Amino acid sequence: MIEETFAEGKSAIHRSNPPLRTALAVIYSFTVALTNDTGALILALFFSMGLALLARLPIKALLKRLGAAAGFLLFVWLVVPWTYESDVLWSFGPVAVSAEGVNLCWRVTLKTFAILTAFTALAATMHLATLGHALHSLGVPSKLIQLLLLTYRYLFIIETEYQRLYRAAKIRNFRPSSNIHTYKTFAYLLAMMFVRASERAKRVYQAMKCRGFDGRFHTIGNYSSTVWNPILCIGVLLVSAVIAGLEFTS
Repeated sequence: MIEETFAEGKSAIHRSNPPLRTALAVIYSFTVALTNDTGALILALFFSMGLALLARLPIKALLKRLGAAAGFLLFVWLVVPWTYESDVLWSFGPVAVSAEGVNLCWRVTLKTFAILTAFTALAATMHLATLGHALHSLGVPSKLIQLLLLTYRYLFIIETEYQRLYRAAKIRNFRPSSNIHTYKTFAYLLAMMFVRASERAKRVYQAMKCRGFDGRFHTIGNYSSTVWNPILCIGVLLVSAVIAGLEFTS
């Protein structure tokens, strides 16, 4: 299930304009992703941490999200330094650690944590419906926004349907194991889940058309201007410019 852990709050970032936050998150993320200067990436990481503090993100929830990325980074650190061909930094018998491999892993780690923290502070601090409105304001095609919002809305229903079918199978003494019967049962279960999801989607679409759905999701939110809008905009763009400058001068 998808939880909007960071969406509720009264911080300066929560009160800022959602389309502005979304645009700044994209610009900042692309700038950091295209940077290879270590000093610039360290600056980006500290700035992202500052955004997280400004947004008053729950520390435990933020660390949990970063921990999910740390699993991928651990795999990178276990593979790349030993397989990347460059000058040897350290060797033990046939095993050699390359200097460029270590530097590459270090840069990937800094980029991952900086981008994920900043995106959490800027974009995850709004509800998905608000994000859809922000994307529409930025000119993203309506079809993509509809797909995003409807997928998010009905993931909960599909998950509930799956749990209901699985409980029905367990009541009939189904016990998962590594055999053909188990594989066939899960295949039938998934097929039935998608059949029912398709039928429900048709009913939902008909109900929406009856209620005057015109292809757009309207919002009653009022994103008024606040003093934090120009401050946040200038801060993110200024740091992005400094990061880009460090990259080009390195």
